Amino acid sequence: MTHSARDLLRTTTAALAPDPEANPLVPRIAAGTASRATLAALALEQTWVIPADRGAFEHLAVRSATAEPEAAAFFTTLAQGEALAGERLVAFVRACGAQEASYEPLPGCQAYPAYVAWLALNAAPADAVLALTANFSAWGGYCATIATALREHYGFTDEACAFFDFFAEPSPGLDRLATAAVEAALDAGRLDERRAHTYGRLLQTYEASFWSALDAPTP
Repeated sequence: MTHSARDLLRTTTAALAPDPEANPLVPRIAAGTASRATLAALALEQTWVIPADRGAFEHLAVRSATAEPEAAAFFTTLAQGEALAGERLVAFVRACGAQEASYEPLPGCQAYPAYVAWLALNAAPADAVLALTANFSAWGGYCATIATALREHYGFTDEACAFFDFFAEPSPGLDRLATAAVEAALDAGRLDERRAHTYGRLLQTYEASFWSALDAPTP
């Protein structure tokens, strides 16, 4: 069944891969044409996203601890990762010269963590594992591109890029946990593939909203 779980994760990730045109901002960062003000907004939006996602993953871990320990292990690891990412985010915020106290977050950016919180309250844990894993593939690719561009075009230090390096790095351990959670759910007959796909599609839509909101001209 492990083979089937891996196949399902792979095919779902492929099916939910975002349209390259859905993210207008990352190509501009890659080319070095995005403004530093936009980078600062990216940094500040993440100061809202990271703790929100961490709390959602912690809640999912608690919800699944008794009946779905494999899913609980996955969500616990995600929450720990968000904590580490939050520590690395500080240097990026500082490098951008971002001012947290006066910043008002953009609704289009915060739709993503709001939906992750919705999943934490409402989704079957294994369905959320499948949807989130598919989404993380696109996010990791974006982070790898941004990390390279920040060094090449904006002169950022390794410390300032560490937030994006963290998410860009492959995580075989997390992949194994996701596979184990999906496998256990398949064995128990509690994975709703159609619903997980719907969750994943919405996550990708809100991901696109995040980047489009940041790329929108300032009124």
